[in-house]
Amino acid sequence: MDILHDYLVRARASGAVFARSVVRPPWGLTLPGSIQLSLHTVVRGHAWVWLDNPAEAERLLPGDLAVVVGGRDHHLADEPSPDRCVTHEQFWAAGADEDPDAPHAAVFLCGAYRLAGDVGQSLIRALPPMLVIRPSAHDHLHGVVSLISSELTQSAPGQQTVLDRLLDVLLVLVMRASYQDSSDAPSWYRAAQDPRLGRALQAMHEEPARSWTVPELANLSAMSRPSFARNFERALGQTPMQYLTDWRLTLAREYLMAGELTLEQIARRTGYSSPNAFAATFRRHVGIPPGRWRQEVSG
Repeated sequence: MDILHDYLVRARASGAVFARSVVRPPWGLTLPGSIQLSLHTVVRGHAWVWLDNPAEAERLLPGDLAVVVGGRDHHLADEPSPDRCVTHEQFWAAGADEDPDAPHAAVFLCGAYRLAGDVGQSLIRALPPMLVIRPSAHDHLHGVVSLISSELTQSAPGQQTVLDRLLDVLLVLVMRASYQDSSDAPSWYRAAQDPRLGRALQAMHEEPARSWTVPELANLSAMSRPSFARNFERALGQTPMQYLTDWRLTLAREYLMAGELTLEQIARRTGYSSPNAFAATFRRHVGIPPGRWRQEVSG
């Protein structure tokens, strides 16, 4: 099992909102920080994107991709000037030039979406506030963006499903680009690249219900028990059993949010001998019983 896949499949985006705009200068819009994750790419022309300081704006050319994490407003315009920007509601309410071949016209895509649950939040926290990726003409990112742009040119049955799945692919490629050689990548991502520690992580993800022991995991990693424990804690900042407990509770919260399993079923799937044992561990780490946590999350 690919560990990144295991995280992403539990954080699948849905209901993605995309907009394709064709505009001529001057133009600009401000998008609110309440959007969990925004994506912007230029199909033709150019655009500038920035957070608080227009002096730090990044220029986007065709094929470039900007990913902005929620929390702060951000801005998109033909020039890095706040004076050009209106609210996103005002921008799209005003309509857009329908002729993409008009002189000086810019064609760009905006996407806004949300990732589900704790896993989605942890993936987003590992991203920088704004990430600009500049793929080559033959890069996979370029191909996916082209497919999204093509899908948005006309309405067709199943369009939302197509956009959601393309967004899944795009997110995987963005995460790869962001995490590759980054000191800010999640510790589990870096550890998963280690050929020895990666085997232990893979085993815990594939069989979270199994009663793993440190000697068993060390054996899978072809290391002595002390060496494995030392290297694991150095790489991930916690012991193997702490990591396993955290992953089990992450899964438990996902199951609780889905509301499809009983506490007994969740306990069994996450490696606990009884609902009481599961509830005790959950309360010790989360602070409240799982039943109450589910009620609070579901509103």
